[in-house]
Amino acid sequence: MLNEIRALGFEFAELSHGIRLSLVDGIQKAVAAGEIKISSLHNFCPLPVGVNGPAPDYYRPSALREGERELAIRHTLRTLDFAASLSAPVVVLHLGAIEMRRYTEKLLDLFAAGRAQTPKFERVREKALAVRAKKQQKFFEQVLRSLDVIVPEAQKRKLKLGLETRFCLEEIPSETEVGELIRRYGVDTVAYWHDVGHAQVKENFGLASQETMLRQYQSCTVGMHLQDFAPPAFDHQPPGGGTIDFSRLTPFVTEEMICAWEIHSPWPGEKIATAVKQAQEILRPKTTA
Repeated sequence: MLNEIRALGFEFAELSHGIRLSLVDGIQKAVAAGEIKISSLHNFCPLPVGVNGPAPDYYRPSALREGERELAIRHTLRTLDFAASLSAPVVVLHLGAIEMRRYTEKLLDLFAAGRAQTPKFERVREKALAVRAKKQQKFFEQVLRSLDVIVPEAQKRKLKLGLETRFCLEEIPSETEVGELIRRYGVDTVAYWHDVGHAQVKENFGLASQETMLRQYQSCTVGMHLQDFAPPAFDHQPPGGGTIDFSRLTPFVTEEMICAWEIHSPWPGEKIATAVKQAQEILRPKTTA
């Protein structure tokens, strides 16, 4: 897997939340041999035993059920250990969700039907935000309890935690909650991780533009998940497979930022490599003489 990625011209790879335990030994050997470097890990990595597919939300740090919350912490610490063993500087986190009706699905259906500018769409969106605000506190407090354990462990390992833009309105953190968490724990350990596809959903919902989110956390964005996106919610496409204007992101990209292409199968590797190379020319930070 890593050799194929390296052969396509990528010097670094992100290990995502679909890595089974059986792959760990081979990954460690490839990194130790200098065949590839690891830029970041996406929690949970490796997967919990018995889980056979990508499952970043299998255990939720926001869970009111203490057993689930404790398992979320345990497997996150396992990811931190794996990241440290590979000299990867960042772990990307999902922090759970507020248990409420799935308004996001209704909004996506309305958007797909061309009804994003209708009074009904606005009513559903405002209802979703109101319900979320009413239920938020107890789930957010659970997130804080979880991070109170996770953050010191990340500090011990000299790792940074990237809080990823969430796809659904019900998920944590919201655009505002990202700032609350960074202020609470400090930007040296907790930072913003921008997901282009997830942010586009929020933009399509009329909540915040890509630029608004990136500008708000410009000084504390550690990385991005890059991908193309086609409405209403077809993300993880290679550049050219959707509607994203990557030049919108260029002002916010820095040399220090991790930009990980998060593209799902079944796209051929050669097509991905060619498309990514073209997009990276657009994204490359501009320097002045």
